[in-house]
Amino acid sequence: MNTPICDFVREYAAKQPLRLHMPGHKGIGPLGIEALDITEIPGADVLYAPEGIIAASEANAAALFDSAKTLYSTEGSSLCIRAMLRLAQLWAKVQGRKPFILAGRNAHKTFLSAAALLDIDVEWIFSEASGVLSCSIDPVELDRKLSDLADPPVAVYITSPDYLGNRADIAALSEVCHRHGVLLLTDNAHGAYLHFMSTPQHPLDLGADLCCDSAHKTLGVLTGGAYLHIAKSAPQALCDFANRAMELFASTSPSYLILQSLDAANAMLGGNYVDLIMSTSKQVGTLRAALVVGGWQLAGDEPLKVTLCTKSRGYTGGEVASLLEQQNIYCEFSDPDSVVFMITPSVSADAYTKLLAALRSIPWREAITVQPPIIGRPKRVLSPREAMLALSEKLPVEQSLGRVLAAPGVSCPPAVPILVCGEQIDEAAIRAFQYYGIEQVDVTFQP
Repeated sequence: MNTPICDFVREYAAKQPLRLHMPGHKGIGPLGIEALDITEIPGADVLYAPEGIIAASEANAAALFDSAKTLYSTEGSSLCIRAMLRLAQLWAKVQGRKPFILAGRNAHKTFLSAAALLDIDVEWIFSEASGVLSCSIDPVELDRKLSDLADPPVAVYITSPDYLGNRADIAALSEVCHRHGVLLLTDNAHGAYLHFMSTPQHPLDLGADLCCDSAHKTLGVLTGGAYLHIAKSAPQALCDFANRAMELFASTSPSYLILQSLDAANAMLGGNYVDLIMSTSKQVGTLRAALVVGGWQLAGDEPLKVTLCTKSRGYTGGEVASLLEQQNIYCEFSDPDSVVFMITPSVSADAYTKLLAALRSIPWREAITVQPPIIGRPKRVLSPREAMLALSEKLPVEQSLGRVLAAPGVSCPPAVPILVCGEQIDEAAIRAFQYYGIEQVDVTFQP
């Protein structure tokens, strides 16, 4: 598969031109990559009004993912999430409907900020048994909920796979959504590779209308590279509005290093990538089996992610992560309950042996029986927009009882809010904040 962006930039750099344009380094600098870092010079195309090399590269990506349209982001899936919500809002206007979305409670905080900025009303789908990072959505329950609503939402928004590697039944959920005339939007940031399983398992393959992929999370792409995909079965208007939806939130100075990385990924994905994914999936399966035999409890069913539930071995996830760091092994994420490893074909064969040996070297301790707190269904006092745009003040968590949360206050990873902006902080929320190590919270100002 051709790589038009890479070809253009390399040819330009090879000419050693007099660069009287941005960036300021003029192709020279300490990193050694500056010559390939350009701006939107003639011939380089324009990211959100593409007609040349970017349009050709995005068409290659659309063909690979079997989408109606695929757009590049150099600002991660966060930009794509904002664009998805804008597209849902525009589709609601086309249909004369209220821009109202049903969303799984484990949505990324970018979803919250986008809903606030666009003034989109959100009703949450809860799954108390799943914890903060996961939200199991039952298709039968979703069908019942959609049937009971007098005014159906314009879209249902889910996160799959979630941070712990749990996947939703997208095929069943999409069938329910479409029967009710509702779009299905999927945050697939952790699952770009799923289309390249021997049986494709990407959200587009399973019926989602819109989804984002963080190419940099699971493919060989530089950090910040991501895709917004629109399904062939989705309304044509979504394709028509897509570039403007991205442009609304995007920088006017996209990284051409990231664009080249996305472009180069097409050649990789168009090669023997299915074989690489299946080989890696098999190796991960062997690792999982060995871990289970060794007494570790696992969570999630994502093929290239390994999530250890560490408390049964007597450790918090953070403690296991620290022990592994002493052996020069760094995980993706850890919290009081788990530790997460993300694996791709770029992980060497001996890495599996090294990780397994390191985990086997951790001695057993008495199991930790403390369970994560249940948050329940907090009281909504303000809309996310009202809360985020309000004056706020920072308080110690223990002094925040009864106040209204103004900002999510969570880091990335995992960037999944414990409480949503506009909700009242109750005793359960305080216990959850303390459990996850959050010491201060932003609350709406009270004069």
